[in-house]
Amino acid sequence: MPDLWAGTDAGKAEHHCTVIDADATVVLSRRVTNNEPELLELIADVLDISDEVTWAVDLNAGGAGLLITLLVNHGQKLLYIPGSAVHHASGAYRGSGKTDAKDAFVIADQARMRRDLQPLAAEDEIAVDLRILTARRYDLTADRTRAINRMRAQMLEYFPALERAYEYNVSKAALLLLTGYQTPAALRRIGKNRLATWLKNRKVRNAPAIAAKAIEAAEAQHTAVPGEKTAAAMVARLAREVIALDEEIAEIDKLIEGRFREHQHAEVITSLPGIGTLLGAEFIALTGGNMDAFGSADCLAGVAGLAPVPRDSGNVKGNLRRPRRYSRRLLRMCYLAAQVAAYHCPVSKAFYQRKRAEGKNHKQAVLALARRRLNVLWALIRDNRTFEISPPGQDAAAA
Repeated sequence: MPDLWAGTDAGKAEHHCTVIDADATVVLSRRVTNNEPELLELIADVLDISDEVTWAVDLNAGGAGLLITLLVNHGQKLLYIPGSAVHHASGAYRGSGKTDAKDAFVIADQARMRRDLQPLAAEDEIAVDLRILTARRYDLTADRTRAINRMRAQMLEYFPALERAYEYNVSKAALLLLTGYQTPAALRRIGKNRLATWLKNRKVRNAPAIAAKAIEAAEAQHTAVPGEKTAAAMVARLAREVIALDEEIAEIDKLIEGRFREHQHAEVITSLPGIGTLLGAEFIALTGGNMDAFGSADCLAGVAGLAPVPRDSGNVKGNLRRPRRYSRRLLRMCYLAAQVAAYHCPVSKAFYQRKRAEGKNHKQAVLALARRRLNVLWALIRDNRTFEISPPGQDAAAA
């Protein structure tokens, strides 16, 4: 049993560390700057008191990244307790105030009493890279969606016919069109033929059809709405922004694919129908690619929000609900992969249809399929083998 427990309330510029003994008596409490020399001095001072220390922190990334790396490099046992758990636990301690010192004490005391906290260890370099890249891609796609929505809302104010003429989230040709022509008068002036030529010069496929739709929209409106000039300039700016975002997303996708293919489980993960390069990279980024950290497929399912938890009370029994704390991105990854597999994989399709026949709606059936597929993926990674429709040895047994 360790002699000391060191809880750290992590921040951006500074951390507060509180060290307690087996009786929950504070033996050290210090605020340290989030710099390597100060953190190394803190670690040395704590280890001077005792060599048996369990460290705990309320962040597993971000501002605590340097501290976590230093502790792991020094071979220290490190636990992670979520900030929400610290917040709820604080209510059981004396005093209604909130300070960094109190939070650090709560973290240390929870580490002393609890046995269910997740240990933090050295992360796989590829998994860290994929986490950074996929997070950046997630931000870019969110920015792209916002820009398209803002562009369409702007067009709806002065040129509704053109706003509904194209699907701007999938049509690069429509975005290129908006970089040059955004108003009914401008489109009528250039005409269908010249507009088609303008689009062809920019390597737009099926340019005549694209041009025809734009001219048709222009002929449907001959009234200039107040503010049209400024709104058109804004639409052109937003269209160029979306095109630039598309190019950056394509570059990120290449980086993700190249890094993902270097991972030892890449071939195993993508062998499961419905999981391609991007979803496979998301899985490694969110799980670290190391199943040993979870212990079992059921634990992983709980992290993904696919393992229901009971909400029983009194005479109410069997009331199962999704857990409140789970990884939304991991659930999204499993759901999307299962949804694709339900239409393209014979085994997954049969399971999905059976669940629908039992009375489950589409969402419930896909979630049930995602839970089953997570067990399969766990077993594939554990055994380091690729997915097969028929289990290994089935043909030999039949012979």
